Amino acid sequence: MGKTSKEVGDEGEQIAFDFLIAEGYKVLEKNYRYGKGEIDIIVSDPKDGFLVFVEVKSRQNLEYGEPEYAITKNKIKQLKKIAKLYLYEKKLEEVECRFDVIAILFMPDLTPQISHIENAF
Repeated sequence: MGKTSKEVGDEGEQIAFDFLIAEGYKVLEKNYRYGKGEIDIIVSDPKDGFLVFVEVKSRQNLEYGEPEYAITKNKIKQLKKIAKLYLYEKKLEEVECRFDVIAILFMPDLTPQISHIENAF
């Protein structure tokens, strides 16, 4: 029996979290929630100091396309709204920010494929 979508999502987020740490990112928040929305991971990029809001998308197959294509216009709008609220709550002004996507593809009997799309939207 296959994993539930929540299990796939949770596993994908952990892989993305570990990937970001291995790449030298400093993790500031994980699963930052505001209202009904959530930003999966918030990190600081060691290369340029950008504050990065990371959306993680995971899939078990390509039946519905690549994982990153699951991010809709409404999801982007929601993520931007939550990011603004995060900046306000943390009293961060004039901070360079970007939105990245980490797509995780789980294929049977293979190591998960990780795609890191910087400045995705």
